[in-house]
Amino acid sequence: MSYVPTVEEAYELLKRFNKEEFHLKHGKIVSGVMGYFAREYDNTKIDYWRVVGMLHDLDFELYPEEHCIKGQALMKELDLEEGIIRATASHGYGITVNIKPELFMEKILYAVDELTGLIGAVAIMRPSKSVSDLEVKSVMKKYKTTNFAAGCSREVINNGADMLGWDIKELIDKTIQAMRSLLPEMEI
Repeated sequence: MSYVPTVEEAYELLKRFNKEEFHLKHGKIVSGVMGYFAREYDNTKIDYWRVVGMLHDLDFELYPEEHCIKGQALMKELDLEEGIIRATASHGYGITVNIKPELFMEKILYAVDELTGLIGAVAIMRPSKSVSDLEVKSVMKKYKTTNFAAGCSREVINNGADMLGWDIKELIDKTIQAMRSLLPEMEI
């Protein structure tokens, strides 16, 4: 029988397959951001959304070339619930898998995964080194500079905004607000 881990159990699973502090922190940030969006859009499933956010890169550190492919196999071996497996895999849509984000939660994950990295990179360049005083226009300026945080795919971020029916500034603003909600316990 498949199961849905708690957020804490999901973090322990993430740590089993990831050792680098960057990947662990990214998992926590995306989990927190997903929880923020769940409170607004699906408040009966906040922890579920957080688990999906925590586990979305389960396979990335050990299997970067098979990202979102190997993760499905690992999660099946761990007997995780199929919705978690599908949702986490869907954030690799068009890159390593053809599992298109369909559910609103999947679209949020797809849109914010890369964007949280970009916002975090902009934030650490600021004197405050925080999202607490970060404005959309600052992110937009760096967003348009393609060699800044070049690993954060603007194409994926744009596609995510389109899937959600939001313009890019709205997506950035909502994601900044979500990341602010994680402060002060999780400095970016």
